[in-house]
Amino acid sequence: MPILECDGRLFKEALLGSLAWLTVNRDEVDALNVFPVPDGDTGTNMLLTLQSAVDEIRDLDDADLSRMAKQASHGALMGARGNSGVILSQIFRGFSVGIATSRAVDGRGLAHAFTVGADVAYRAVIKPTEGTMLTVAREAARGAEAKAATSTDLTEVVRAACEAAAAAVERTPEQLPILKQAGVIDAGGFGLQLVLEGFLKRMTGEALATFERPATQHARPKTIEAPTAGWGYCTEFIINGANLEVDDVRAEILRHGESALVVGDDAAIKVHVHTQEPSVIISYASGVGRLSRLKVDDMSAQHHRLQGEGVRRPASTKHLALVAVASGDGFRRILEGLGVDSVVSGGQTMNPSAEDILAAVESVPSSDVVLLPNNGNVIMTAQQVAELTKKHVRVVPSRSLPQGIAALFAFDFSAGLEANATAMSRALGTVQTIEVTRAVRASEVDGLKIAENDVIGLLDDRIVDAGPSPERVAQAVLKRIDAGKVGTVTIYAGADASDAERESLRSWIAKQFPDASVELQSGEQALYPYVVAVE
Repeated sequence: MPILECDGRLFKEALLGSLAWLTVNRDEVDALNVFPVPDGDTGTNMLLTLQSAVDEIRDLDDADLSRMAKQASHGALMGARGNSGVILSQIFRGFSVGIATSRAVDGRGLAHAFTVGADVAYRAVIKPTEGTMLTVAREAARGAEAKAATSTDLTEVVRAACEAAAAAVERTPEQLPILKQAGVIDAGGFGLQLVLEGFLKRMTGEALATFERPATQHARPKTIEAPTAGWGYCTEFIINGANLEVDDVRAEILRHGESALVVGDDAAIKVHVHTQEPSVIISYASGVGRLSRLKVDDMSAQHHRLQGEGVRRPASTKHLALVAVASGDGFRRILEGLGVDSVVSGGQTMNPSAEDILAAVESVPSSDVVLLPNNGNVIMTAQQVAELTKKHVRVVPSRSLPQGIAALFAFDFSAGLEANATAMSRALGTVQTIEVTRAVRASEVDGLKIAENDVIGLLDDRIVDAGPSPERVAQAVLKRIDAGKVGTVTIYAGADASDAERESLRSWIAKQFPDASVELQSGEQALYPYVVAVE
């Protein structure tokens, strides 16, 4: 029996099919990347973006397609990762615009929404390039429009979109020279093809459990040499605020980087850019509004690691250097992405020596240095270092890594040492820190009885809860915080926190703080399954 109408419930089910099919084939899409850098994980970026869209509507039971499409569009924008993810979010946005206020659409209406989705995505890209997922989106929409003119069966309309997308993907090497050089099809275009195919699979009633990876795989790309200056940093975040000017932000971001995508509205702007100086862009953006979902990847370091080489960084030209203490490779990468020149390994249970920190201070190519201890037990050592060097050092007394990261958001690349030290110290009070770990001995604190090896939760250095599992203790501490005063919650997952556990905690926090932006980062710290920043 033909399907003549798509409402909100069918859209949701079909989108679950898209998510399942892209999940099955994510590694295949990732393997098609021409550039061996973090931003090149196209399959992963598209999957995370689609996951965010689905999460936004997963618990909704609404037959109104316009409402479901709008919610999915919002989720896609909030979760967009990388160029491919941002473009996918704009396809969702255009789809929602094309649906307008319709509670349901026929084949012509669905094809029209596909077309508007492609148009909005093209407009979002500052320099559209043929042979990419933009081309595939446009050709898929044209295929759907042509079939909708002769058939009322939605299944056939979507099938025509899938076939047109697949044909467009196979043509991408002829349109984009770098794809032909590498011997591959466009990864983003193939990802979009999979999204449409999954949509069709679920529409036709295929069970999600039957989705299996196809036997035929695409060729892998040949190695592409890195540019002389390196790849730089893939920098992403959302600016939240009121009366934001998207065009002004886009113009400023373009001045400081390449591969820039800046999309959104007057309340939220998604930024993706490749830059050699992420701290400059972050400093500017933090003056425009409240930043959330920050992600900075050192693409040059990733490229060299994949090529089996040592990391080669361009020499710093900063007049003011940043040194910070951190535990965990994830935190180290986050701090480096925020502009920290030297990260000293250490923190709780392994406090670095004055000599360790002094060596880092002496190693940075600047006579003016801001030092972030990021641990209460390291502050005095850091202050000693300021007396041991001839450099001008100012210690910003951060007692936790979330405090240190909040301070870095206040860093102004154009300002001097004293002004930055003052502004960064002031920013320490804008964040509350939750730390979850295990008790090393039995004790009693403020009437709370703690057994050895119990999971304990600290709020700003004070033990406030104990329990059987890291997730439950984190939840118990978070319940002490007024949800109405929270704008952002960032979870830094430790080395021992499993993917399922950290995702479960993220979902719980999103429900507990419905008006807040909830982010999940990998801190990779030892002994502490979770460190949580609440702002």
